[in-house]
Amino acid sequence: MRRRLRALAAALVALPLAFAAAPSAHAADPTTMTSGFYVDPDNSAKRWAAANSGDGRAAAINASIANTPMARWFGSWSGTIGTATGAYAGAADRVDKLPLLVAYNIYNRDYCGGHSAGGAASPSAYRSWIAQFAGGIANRPAVVILEPDSLGDYGCMTQAQIDERESMLTGALAEFNRQAPNTWVYMDAGNPRWADAATMARRLHEAGLRQAHGFSLNISNYITTAENTAYGNAVNRELSSRYGYTKPFVVDTSRNGNGSNGQWCNPSGRRIGTPTQLGGGAEMLLWIKVPGESDGNCGVGGGSSAGQFLPEVAYKMIYGY
Repeated sequence: MRRRLRALAAALVALPLAFAAAPSAHAADPTTMTSGFYVDPDNSAKRWAAANSGDGRAAAINASIANTPMARWFGSWSGTIGTATGAYAGAADRVDKLPLLVAYNIYNRDYCGGHSAGGAASPSAYRSWIAQFAGGIANRPAVVILEPDSLGDYGCMTQAQIDERESMLTGALAEFNRQAPNTWVYMDAGNPRWADAATMARRLHEAGLRQAHGFSLNISNYITTAENTAYGNAVNRELSSRYGYTKPFVVDTSRNGNGSNGQWCNPSGRRIGTPTQLGGGAEMLLWIKVPGESDGNCGVGGGSSAGQFLPEVAYKMIYGY
């Protein structure tokens, strides 16, 4: 792989608070080892546009969504997970690009919400799965979002279940630090309207944030970048005052161009946001959720399942109606 040193001056200027302490459990910086972000050649928008080239919506979806660097989500559907993550990270490495991966298979996933319920069969099964996930990436450069919703989804859980979940996340971070030294891992921290900053800082810390590179915000949600940035900085203030360290954060901007109308599950009138890039008020702005993929059987996605690509929803997101 080529080692291209790229200055992160813009990101550093934008994030003085987030860099007040050593941001990572290890020194490798995957953004300096690659020449930009990887476009998933098999993302759902690209697949739909290729299969429906005669559809009047295909050109806009292809131009505005399908060729934007986005994350690929990995779970029980991914087959042998080490093979899957290895193939994906390897494909990105061969073209000198930085891949974005989401680990989404924690035991009792979406336990309280239910729209994306599932995950590994047991805590031990998850430990094995995430170890293979990290081992597949190995020493290739990568960015990993670790288990969206896992720290916000506490409302119906017992303390024993919370402890169990935090132990799985701490163990996952240990595996990445051991096996994937050129990967930045971001623990998911929900969004500004889920838990207050003090609560989220405590949950992150108890789940092992000190071992991670940083935390992620707004995954699969619609809240503005400005509101997420203010929240991320508030979480860092709590981390600093309570535990003596801060961390960089990233924001999912894939669907926040019009902000939120208060609904999280397939709301109408939303719009795509700032494409994946370094900086922008956070360490990085990333497209984690593919615009047009359903949140579940709800809202304008009634009758769909979570993750199903809905071309009409995607098309309307391009124009904001």
